[in-house]
Amino acid sequence: MKKIAPIVALAVIAAFASCKKDYTCTCKDSAGKETAKYTYPKVKKKDAQAACDVWNNAVKSSGGSCSI
Repeated sequence: MKKIAPIVALAVIAAFASCKKDYTCTCKDSAGKETAKYTYPKVKKKDAQAACDVWNNAVKSSGGSCSI
């Protein structure tokens, strides 16, 4: 039983670490006013962050920013 417990614990941690969740990318203009929200349903955080980074690069030229 003592040998199985660490294996089960690692399996539970791995299951939660790879969970897919809903993330929202919020964009603001240079004055800090919210201009847009993009929702990414049931994705991994790194995928939502990558998509939000694309929006951030697009609005960065006008002084705005986007973040999760």
